[in-house]
Amino acid sequence: MKRLDGGADVPAPWRAGIVALGNFDGFHLGHQAVVARARARAVAEGRPLIVATFDPHPVRYFKPDAPPFRLTTLDQRARLFAEAGADAMAVFDFDAALASLSAADFVAERLVARLGVAGVVTGDDFTFGQARGGDVALLRALGTQHGFSVDTVGAVAEGDEVVSSSRIRALLAAGDPRGAAALLTRPFAIEGVVQHGDKLGRTIGYPTANVALGSYLRPAYGIYAVRVRLDDGRMVSGAANLGIRPSFDPPKELLEAYLFDFAEDLYGRTIEIALIDYLRPEAKFDSLDALTAQMDADCAAARVVLGG
Repeated sequence: MKRLDGGADVPAPWRAGIVALGNFDGFHLGHQAVVARARARAVAEGRPLIVATFDPHPVRYFKPDAPPFRLTTLDQRARLFAEAGADAMAVFDFDAALASLSAADFVAERLVARLGVAGVVTGDDFTFGQARGGDVALLRALGTQHGFSVDTVGAVAEGDEVVSSSRIRALLAAGDPRGAAALLTRPFAIEGVVQHGDKLGRTIGYPTANVALGSYLRPAYGIYAVRVRLDDGRMVSGAANLGIRPSFDPPKELLEAYLFDFAEDLYGRTIEIALIDYLRPEAKFDSLDALTAQMDADCAAARVVLGG
């Protein structure tokens, strides 16, 4: 799938496309409904489908000290958009220049001049432009002015509540990865490069693949049953500690995954760790023997959850 710069003129093959417009962090059921509507239009009209997203998230620009909250990286979103049928992903770099554009200028300069849109599909609560001065009513009016169509998709509900990224974040923070997965349509997953650590796990028979949490939301600290996607596409089951490792000094925030029946060197390789189930909170142990016994129990529990 082609990755396009939303601040530059896109090449001819991707102009006059149908653009699904939003942030799409997490790419949950609601986001998927927007892209599905855009894809239906693109197929019917024989046009390319472009999913346009913002990076960094606008909240990160306006509140740089906000705690980490991302559900997906740009690379993860690119894969998810491709799986949903997108021909390209356009990335709007959310910087001072973009933040200062009025709603009308955002449409004229970015959607029309840069992307050359034929149609836009977005959620019916979408806002845009300086100080969030534009809404879907204004977007429709500007579309009429510039010659492109606008479709909107209403909120998607699951249970008694609307599906939203904030709801998913709350479920993860509460230690409910299964609840989050139901809204995402897949497990929440953290992707990163395997780092060298202090190798304490090796001394007790549990070598781990350590990944920094970076800009991701911090789910509840604790032990999880996980499935790990390797950079060659293989999937491996395991158990992981997400947190600060209270049994060791100094505390260090990490995601540490122990992969079952696996002995390959993963240092420097990119892996994706999907949180399947929450087994227990983090705990501090008085001895390595007590810690090892608990890890034995955790891995046995994870194997049961994951089906062996």
